[in-house]
Amino acid sequence: MSRIGKTFERLAREQRKALIPYITAGFPFADITPSLMHAMVEAGSDVIELGVPFSDPMADGPVIQKAGERALALGIGLAQVLEMVRTFRTKDADTPVVLMGYANPVERYELTHGAASFARDAGAAGVDGVLIVDYPPEECEAFAAQLKQHGLDLIFLLAPTSTEQRIQQVARVASGYVYYVSLKGVTGAGHLDTAAVEEALPRIRKHVKIPVGVGFGIRDAQTARAIGRVADAVVIGTKVIQVVEEQPREQVLPALSSFLSGIRNALDSRG
Repeated sequence: MSRIGKTFERLAREQRKALIPYITAGFPFADITPSLMHAMVEAGSDVIELGVPFSDPMADGPVIQKAGERALALGIGLAQVLEMVRTFRTKDADTPVVLMGYANPVERYELTHGAASFARDAGAAGVDGVLIVDYPPEECEAFAAQLKQHGLDLIFLLAPTSTEQRIQQVARVASGYVYYVSLKGVTGAGHLDTAAVEEALPRIRKHVKIPVGVGFGIRDAQTARAIGRVADAVVIGTKVIQVVEEQPREQVLPALSSFLSGIRNALDSRG
């Protein structure tokens, strides 16, 4: 069983929900990411989503786009992201790490390093799962097989507009967990309707038998707690970026830890 599977199995036994924060690799400083990842774990995070910077991130709103642009300007590409994961793994052998990004950096990496090199090198670095926003499930069976060979899960997005057919396609290929996008539009957009999320999840779970995390629009302890009542995991990205983006270097880790600890406490509250 993968680290992701073991983590969700443990949380289910403990009757707790997964906290999955997202941070863009190399943001806000090129060398700070492994330390940020450790701070996330110490604050109660269960899985870390690490964004691979890309110049045309079509699913991301302005906050995450800006973070990606800053990381790219600092020279952060996929090879550097894998090195960050390797560094993180020297002190943490247990916390799952998921790379989230787009097809172009993966395909460019394989042009340089050879066919199927991404799955091989990501697995060797200690990556546990991959979410490629623009890889549709019907075109991913070979890629999924490569990842599986190296112990990686392939994670997919579902949205309010996903058809029954798309949900079934995702259910056939996905492993680890499925990420339900609670809003139409890009990351950071709109107002989260928790009732609509609660209504959508049974339709997904009819076909998807692995955990379902919910993200896009979760900004505070109150919304995280509400989503945690109905989902298996709460994913927070844009707000994490906002918490750290304006901090001086010495305040980045304390600010992030304080924010995520509040979310963890809200998810664990029984009241």
